[in-house]
Amino acid sequence: MPLLTRMVGVPLLVDIRAGAVSALAPLLADHRISSGGRVAVVVGPGQGEAIAASLDAALPSASVLHVEGGTVDAAQSLAARLRADFYDAVVGIGGGRLLDTVKWSATLTGLPMVAVATNLAHDGIASPVASLAHEGRKGSYGVQMPVAVVVDLDYVRQSPVRMRRSGIGDAVSNLSAIADWELASRERGESIDGIAVTLARTAALAVLTHPGTVDDDEFLVTLAEGLVLSGLAMAVAGSSRPCSGGDHEILHAVDHLYPGTANHGELAGVGALYCTWLRGTDAVGLRDCLARHGLPRTPEDLGLSVEQFAAAVSHAPATRPDRYTVLEHLELDELQTLERVTEFAGWASA
Repeated sequence: MPLLTRMVGVPLLVDIRAGAVSALAPLLADHRISSGGRVAVVVGPGQGEAIAASLDAALPSASVLHVEGGTVDAAQSLAARLRADFYDAVVGIGGGRLLDTVKWSATLTGLPMVAVATNLAHDGIASPVASLAHEGRKGSYGVQMPVAVVVDLDYVRQSPVRMRRSGIGDAVSNLSAIADWELASRERGESIDGIAVTLARTAALAVLTHPGTVDDDEFLVTLAEGLVLSGLAMAVAGSSRPCSGGDHEILHAVDHLYPGTANHGELAGVGALYCTWLRGTDAVGLRDCLARHGLPRTPEDLGLSVEQFAAAVSHAPATRPDRYTVLEHLELDELQTLERVTEFAGWASA
């Protein structure tokens, strides 16, 4: 009998709403993640500590562990602390760096992990990828997906508005990543996963076309769902391909050459806009979306000169030598890249 379906791993539960954190203890028991409540609750500086404190009565057997997230060393140190005791599961409460650290630690220790997001800065909430710094450079590491994802809008609304906007840039950059994947298929015969593309495109278009703002709960739900769908797209594809193309190559290049320039989603949005414009396809809708939400569109908006951004674009293919995108396809030299970036900067600021 022919194989007519395939199994796709997804979280047991995704809970996106105001007050979602209050249901965390029942979630752990109901889904047999930790029926006894013996969990490690990992928090970083910020809202995570307040949430952990609110769980004291509901999870009396939980241990609260504090970490400074974002690095491989921090993740390995946390894994050692998790191995030193007996836990049913680990709950990460915080932003992207904290969740990525906990995802990697949970993978190292074989523990199920629950992700509780306090902001919507990027699509790592439910993805099987952790972006962590190691020896001065950021790398992407394959990890287990969270078994449950909780997004409490009460806490998301308290996060800095810049962090809420950031996720928009990451979500809509899927459209550029998909275009690069399709280009690689045409030019190099790279296999495309249609399910992954559908999930990633649906996520991006939902955010791109939604009329609301980061001050509206309805829009925040759409954004959170889009970021979760992006994570599922990566899980289906078995890589970050449906959500990461030339746009993220530029992002990683800027991070390497000019660390601290801007956050992940802001860089992803500008990278996607540049790559979309570079292809000669219609980039106006993407430009207008970034402008409407107050996100950067030009190198200047990021705090970079045209020359610096051009240098990052030239360096970008080296960040993912295995990935074929519009940047590799055009093979522009440094002078040609500077000319294109200069032209782009004028168009994007219109």
